Amino acid sequence: MATKIRLQRGGRKGYAFYRIVIADARAPRDGRFTEKIGTYNPNTDPATVDLNFDRALYWVEVGAQPTDTVRNILSNEGVYLMKHLRGGVRKGAFDEATAQKKFDAWKEEKLKGFEAVREKNAKAKKDAAAKNLEEEKKKNEEIAKKVADKKAAEVAEETPAEEVAAEETVEAPVEEPKAEEAPAAEEAPAEEAPAEEPAEA
Repeated sequence: MATKIRLQRGGRKGYAFYRIVIADARAPRDGRFTEKIGTYNPNTDPATVDLNFDRALYWVEVGAQPTDTVRNILSNEGVYLMKHLRGGVRKGAFDEATAQKKFDAWKEEKLKGFEAVREKNAKAKKDAAAKNLEEEKKKNEEIAKKVADKKAAEVAEETPAEEVAAEETVEAPVEEPKAEEAPAAEEAPAEEAPAEEPAEA
């Protein structure tokens, strides 16, 4: 029986979620399987892999053939590196402790790389958000400036009409008091003149 390590699709339409399974090569993709050794979710950034490392290593060592995608997943998780290191232990190139130490160093380096990628992505998102906010502010300032200019133009159009009306209102009462004051001034001396004549008699 040819044994394959493959992905079995789950999830809903437009949101695929996969199980990593050991199955007969003749079985259908989503059909019967021997063992489930993990899950793979490509919808996250980076993709999330939950793998039973020891079982995956066992099946690789006994000759199970992975599909291309599963091979990449196992390689990224270090399964093939550990297989290689165990081969070195069997040949006597180094002992088990040295192999584990090399694997741990590789794992730590990989985790640092993941952290750097996450930080870079977070920084890129933050910069993009700041840029969008700046562009939004500029657009709002331009809109506010246009509105202010429009209001200023409307006020400028209304002001001359109001000034003309105000000037007409001010000029009319000023002319009328002058006409009223003039007769009063003329009548005053006429009244005083007769008062002086009886005093001489």
